[in-house]
Amino acid sequence: MIMSLLGDLPLIVNFVLFGLAACGIWIAGTKLSIYADEISDRKRIGKAFMGLIFLASITSLPELVTTITAAIEANAALVLNNMFGGIVLQTAILAAADLVIRQAPLTSYPRNPTPVLEASFLLLLMALLMAVISIGDAPLFGHVGYGTVLLALAYGGSLWLLRNMDGNSAAWTPIEIPEERDQEQTGMWRRGLDDIPFSLLTWRSIAAAGVILFCGVLLVELADTIALQSGLGSSFIGVTLLAASTSLPELSTTVMAVRLRAYTMAISNIFGSNLIMIVLVLPADLLYAPGPILAHVDRSAAFALAAGLLVTIIYVIGLIVRHKRKILGMGLDSLTVLAVYLASLIVFYLIR
Repeated sequence: MIMSLLGDLPLIVNFVLFGLAACGIWIAGTKLSIYADEISDRKRIGKAFMGLIFLASITSLPELVTTITAAIEANAALVLNNMFGGIVLQTAILAAADLVIRQAPLTSYPRNPTPVLEASFLLLLMALLMAVISIGDAPLFGHVGYGTVLLALAYGGSLWLLRNMDGNSAAWTPIEIPEERDQEQTGMWRRGLDDIPFSLLTWRSIAAAGVILFCGVLLVELADTIALQSGLGSSFIGVTLLAASTSLPELSTTVMAVRLRAYTMAISNIFGSNLIMIVLVLPADLLYAPGPILAHVDRSAAFALAAGLLVTIIYVIGLIVRHKRKILGMGLDSLTVLAVYLASLIVFYLIR
């Protein structure tokens, strides 16, 4: 219904609507990061936990909407290219966030191993995904492939290990040295929040999530319409335009987290979102009637996954080495990731 209405509009009008929906996601994502930071301080919840679970879950709503909608419509190319292309783009968001920091590279700030552990589990899931694609997925029950079920179990196991990484069964809350903050700089973003009750803060977070969800639905329909009207095809649109728009919540929340000097939350937000991107293959497989969806991975999706593996490894190295020097306003790891992402866009266009 919505798609038919959008299809009757000129291409330029759909691009304008696309921009407006993207702006809505940007504003809501920025507010959400501020609310998450305030909730973290009030409830004494670790920044890594807020990034990995709270922010990552909410900012992944557009990807969830994209996955469900495109899978129901049996558009495997749009589903897979958006998910795998989104991993590359969302990781490159850390490079954009690095530009906001003046003193040192982003990866030199975390004071505990949590971001490295999150990235390691992400690499594990991506390697497992590449293995399933290489040997081919097959139905386990109904039309659902064994590969997607295996990935979901691995994702659950990863969260369990992170939760219990301190060796006991207590709820996992990362123990951090308090991150240095310039109250004068960060206070302007949180002005007025100290005076509102926690219940209102919660409702504001829910409202921001609702805006992200609504605009995400609209972006999915607009991206599919633009793909048809422009003749670029679902694969190229999926790894570029749609992946960029659905990653706007991650961009806005990560940049704002860095401005709030919640660096661990910013990094965990991206790695947590990428973990969710991979586990979304299960709901996609459940809704994709023609068969196991991983059996329909095209060249651009496979390349996007390999590129995602590469940029994640680069940041793991950066988190371990913790180089202090910045080049062109960002760390060497961020500069390398940005170069890989720009090069991948060229490859996506050539193999579309």
